[in-house]
Amino acid sequence: MVRRNPRGISSGMIPLMLLQAANEYRRLERKPPVTAALLAGNTLIYLRPAFLDHVIPPIDDVFFNAYLILKYKDLKRFFFSAFYHLGESHLFYNMMSLLWKGIQLENSMGSTEFASMVAALLALSQGITLLLAKSLLFFDYDRAYYHEYSAGFSGVLFAMKVVLNSQWDSYTSVHGIMVPSKHAAWAELILIQLLVPNVSFLGHLGGILAGLVYLRLKGSYAGPSPLTAMVKGLTSVLGWPLRSLMRFWRPSQQRIFGRGRTGGSGDSVRGVWRCRACTFDNSGWLSECEMCGTECGDDGLYSLHGSNSDISSDISLDEIRQRRIQRFGR
Repeated sequence: MVRRNPRGISSGMIPLMLLQAANEYRRLERKPPVTAALLAGNTLIYLRPAFLDHVIPPIDDVFFNAYLILKYKDLKRFFFSAFYHLGESHLFYNMMSLLWKGIQLENSMGSTEFASMVAALLALSQGITLLLAKSLLFFDYDRAYYHEYSAGFSGVLFAMKVVLNSQWDSYTSVHGIMVPSKHAAWAELILIQLLVPNVSFLGHLGGILAGLVYLRLKGSYAGPSPLTAMVKGLTSVLGWPLRSLMRFWRPSQQRIFGRGRTGGSGDSVRGVWRCRACTFDNSGWLSECEMCGTECGDDGLYSLHGSNSDISSDISLDEIRQRRIQRFGR
């Protein structure tokens, strides 16, 4: 999350970012769709193509600002500011971090749970940042934080870093400094603030606290997450038209030979009689089985009403083979 700053001239980092992301996905056996969707969404919002210009609000309308959010109940600033970036370098480093963390988390926990976790971390990080900015008014820090303009996905990324590092007991490198993995987010918070003073300290701190709160809530709650169930239900509803279309176009599992079928449900087909010897379904226009040459029953649908036990008692399997050999010459 970065404080307000004019967007710089294009430096060609977006094509490099997309190339690296495509190369990484190409090597993956399982492609995480939620991570890809988040990366594509953030990039599209930054590029702001002409056909989406009337849909995507300008960045000035969605900057995170605690004063404007609380005074005017401006929820679009609360939620949308995380998906806006102030420059190509800002977008590049955030999306590369998202790619690395998202692949590991989504492949380990599943896409549905990962999507619900991202939604929870977004709400928690933005909410905690808002509370921190409001609380600092009591210490006369209103000028520094309460009226600050900021945007970016880094608050959620810090929260994801906390969740990811909670699974490790080893050490990790933070800008060349080895620290315990569970404390890596805190070390990165301090180092980034020292190296890049223009970043939003409260936004990053809110992300770390959001990750800790999420882990605490997840650890204390037994059973499936309600948010996960909600995401799964929404996915099921949105995917219903596609599943229906696929079932409609799915080819029949029956084997088709010539004008008849083998092993079909003969009762549902009119003008078809089933051979009592080999169970082949023949056209009603034929008087003998197209497969083995057995004559049709008296009622024309004789074997549709018979059973397999009747078939086996009428004629042996060896006799059926002989008839097929004589009929087809093989």
